[in-house]
Amino acid sequence: MAKRERLQKTNAMRELERGGIAFEPLEYAVEDDGVASGYGVHVAELLGEDPDSAFKTLVTVTPSGGHVVCCIPVAQELDLKKAAAAAGEKSLAMLHVRDLEPTTGYVRGGCSPVGMKKAFPTIIDETAQLFDQMSVSGGRRGLSLRLAPDDLVAFTQATLADICREV
Repeated sequence: MAKRERLQKTNAMRELERGGIAFEPLEYAVEDDGVASGYGVHVAELLGEDPDSAFKTLVTVTPSGGHVVCCIPVAQELDLKKAAAAAGEKSLAMLHVRDLEPTTGYVRGGCSPVGMKKAFPTIIDETAQLFDQMSVSGGRRGLSLRLAPDDLVAFTQATLADICREV
């Protein structure tokens, strides 16, 4: 019988463990480069999750060059005006993909709100409160972490707000 491979820990996993936060790692096969439109919904379905409880992590830039992390359901779009208001900023713009890894330590498709190079202000869409468990990227493509929304909010010192675009 083959020996089961040990899950390689990511910064996000190590940080949550250090903080005493319970989480469940969920691995999946990366079927493409992880960045195609609708990929987050596909991954949620692959893992047997409600796509509304699976959140993607987006990083934005403030007019002064600061950063704000936004977590929204994978099927939704970020409303930059709502997010800026929630962050107390005049405006926000999406961080260019080329700046993602140098800024956060994570690659596109594997960005987690936990374990970035630096702690940034974080806003989680208020719909996270509707679920006992939610999932976010585990810090690399092919890994999600399922945890309690209250734990994620407390650990990241996040603000809960309506930051999704009306569709």
